[in-house]
Amino acid sequence: MSIETISLSGRKKLVSHKEMSFLERMYLLAVVKGMIITIKHLFTRKVTIQYPEQVRERSPVYRGQHQLKRDEQGRENCTACGLCALSCPAEAITMTAAERKPEEKHLYREEKYASIYEINMLRCIFCGLCEDACPKDAIYLTTSKTLVASSYEREDFIYGKDKLVMPLDIAMENAQLKNAN
Repeated sequence: MSIETISLSGRKKLVSHKEMSFLERMYLLAVVKGMIITIKHLFTRKVTIQYPEQVRERSPVYRGQHQLKRDEQGRENCTACGLCALSCPAEAITMTAAERKPEEKHLYREEKYASIYEINMLRCIFCGLCEDACPKDAIYLTTSKTLVASSYEREDFIYGKDKLVMPLDIAMENAQLKNAN
């Protein structure tokens, strides 16, 4: 058995070194085929969108900015179970759990809450697995068109509870809409 016949993967192909004809050496046929493709593209519909005047329609499965929900009384839904951090494939979510004090009953629903909840937006891939894993429906990805603001500092891309928690007025509007339905 010679070294030329051995194939470990089974995908060995024999390459032929056939002499090219005169037309093949001139590449005239290849140039003509390329021109035909170019001319076909001249008569197809353009895909360019004139952005300020036209806005591209978002996909129905679009996932935008993260947000931590509040309930109808304005309390945070997150109970710091850590399932969102465990399900995150990019390991972008970190949290620290704390016990609720009696005077904080109006701020948090459960006895345990996330005292520190941070998402590193440089790592986040917006997959939505944190949203699926949450048993309390505390985190979700909005349909907001604004994503992550640009910056030169890494610290600006770590979103804490100050940027993630739903504003109180929006939580109250959602509660009124839920009660109306």
